[in-house]
Amino acid sequence: MSKLDQILVLDPPVDLKFKGPFTDVVTTNLKLRNPSDRKVCFKVKTTAPRRYCVRPNSGLIDPGATVVISVMLQPFDYDPNEKSKHKFMVQTIFAPSTVSDMDSLWKEAKPDDLMDSKLRCVFELPSENDKVNDVEATKAAPVMNSAKADSSAATVPASASVDDAEMKKVQEKCKRLQSEMSKLVDENRQLKDDGIRMRKIPRSDHMTSNSTSLLGREASTASLPSLLVVIAAIFIGFFLGKFIL
Repeated sequence: MSKLDQILVLDPPVDLKFKGPFTDVVTTNLKLRNPSDRKVCFKVKTTAPRRYCVRPNSGLIDPGATVVISVMLQPFDYDPNEKSKHKFMVQTIFAPSTVSDMDSLWKEAKPDDLMDSKLRCVFELPSENDKVNDVEATKAAPVMNSAKADSSAATVPASASVDDAEMKKVQEKCKRLQSEMSKLVDENRQLKDDGIRMRKIPRSDHMTSNSTSLLGREASTASLPSLLVVIAAIFIGFFLGKFIL
């Protein structure tokens, strides 16, 4: 029995191209499209597994669906004289009606049920035209940024005028609030003065009555010795009169 042809449509079909420089990770995409009316299981293999990272490296594709595979080449020292011997293989098989364990499906698969496609890895360095385009793009970037800055600056006066109007409104509100606060302060001061005067009036009367009583006491105290002298003089005169008579 002859081997089955690949049911999936691969894009790119033959070569996986990686464009340098290769001082950083370089990623290329591989599209797998299922044109059939059956589910297809796939698996991606490579001859240099340490040099590549493939996501996803296996899965299930529904009828009419497409899956994009990201193939990431790890950084390395590129030698233009060295030809790449790296290869990839996309292996597929029609999925049964119920798929519970993908690993057991691949282990138990018969060789005649497997379909595969092989791809070659191609490394390319940027051409001179690409370098010129990159330089022009780099030069164009500041121009675009300056244009954006000018457009944003053009919108500043309108917003500034709006800010000035709002600021004037705020200043007027502040002035009104300050005048109202000064009025309240004056009224509060007037109330305090009235309260102080009201408190001083009974105190003055009380102090007057106290001072009057004190003066009365002082006068009575001052007149007491003279009265005693008069009484003592009367008694002395009375006794002297008795003795003389």
